[in-house]
Amino acid sequence: MFNQFHIIAFTHRNVDLSDIGTLHIADENQEERLSQLKAFMQLDEMMFLSTCNRVEFILVANVNPDEQFLTTFFNTLYPSFTDEQIQFFVERSEVHSSTAAVEHLLSVAASIDSMVIGEREIITQVRKAFEESKRMQLTGDFIRLAIRHTIETAKKVYTETSIATKPVSVVSLAYHRLRDLNVPLDARVIIVGAGVTNTNMSKFLKKHGFKNFAVFNRTESKAQALAKELNGQALSIAELSTYTKGFDVMIACTGSDHHLISPSIYQQLLQNEEDKKVVIDLALPQDIDPSIVENNKLTHISVEYLQKISNENLKERSKEIQHVEEIIQEALFEFKNIERVRSVELAMRAVPQKVKEIKSNAINDIFKEEIDELDEKSLELLNKVIGYMEKKYMSVPMIMAKEILLKH
Repeated sequence: MFNQFHIIAFTHRNVDLSDIGTLHIADENQEERLSQLKAFMQLDEMMFLSTCNRVEFILVANVNPDEQFLTTFFNTLYPSFTDEQIQFFVERSEVHSSTAAVEHLLSVAASIDSMVIGEREIITQVRKAFEESKRMQLTGDFIRLAIRHTIETAKKVYTETSIATKPVSVVSLAYHRLRDLNVPLDARVIIVGAGVTNTNMSKFLKKHGFKNFAVFNRTESKAQALAKELNGQALSIAELSTYTKGFDVMIACTGSDHHLISPSIYQQLLQNEEDKKVVIDLALPQDIDPSIVENNKLTHISVEYLQKISNENLKERSKEIQHVEEIIQEALFEFKNIERVRSVELAMRAVPQKVKEIKSNAINDIFKEEIDELDEKSLELLNKVIGYMEKKYMSVPMIMAKEILLKH
């Protein structure tokens, strides 16, 4: 079965993230389109993995994933694509087959193939992708075994190595720095900007118990949407200069091309309070005027500061890659044995039925006359002997076959 296992991968290494985005399929359309693809391409099994920075097609099929196959594959799955788009993705397909495909899958779940090494989220994404593909009746026995072993290996990687111990995302680092400052959970948190970074940051804070939020954004509908999720207050950016409720923590990240928080706006927000504030500026260029940091009592956490820590942590994570690769190679060897044993189990599914047929033929045909002449006690003993022999004939060949395989 190994030689029928293939993965067609698109990641940050072979295409831009914007191109990966065109390969995503809306959840509500996946079942119909993927089922049609599986039937048309005569695939035995398939699984669809789609994240923000990768799309992968995991296949079990007796095919050669060459240019002709890939062209038909993408034309079938993406009928709205132009010939140029189809050719683009055919040329940039990263194809893994046989043992290399299993090794790739292990590397993905272990996060050493990720854009950010050591990000645990990928293991959840792989598991959910499998569960969804299974629900759509796309997967089968080989992918089930491969994913189960992959997840077990990833857990081992995260347990036995330090690949994921040091945070590297700006949001995670910012939260850890805030936590180290022992900021109380009822602190007044001002969120300036409702983009992806601030949305992730504020949801992170809510998850860890913070509950007092005010969200400022140019587009008020976005401020309202985020504020609703946080059970907070939504305001427009213009209201920064008139806000009177004070703050303990300010988190700013907008797309402004100038310092959005001027000294005068900061003084307004400060409301003459003299305790030390926490200001987290995740924007580039910075949203906070540098003079505010120089002239006020505050703890300043900048994106440059966080990026420096991130780079150091990435270096530490990279030191673990060799250890992770050793675990993956061990897991690859183990999976080969698992798959070989499973192939024997599948091949020998017919043994119990064959044994029952032999038993029935012996009792009802070949030795029928002799058996009919047996007394009740002898017949009872014969049935016990036959039953014992039947069980052994079913289990012994399987045990012996497994032992032979594992020795070779």
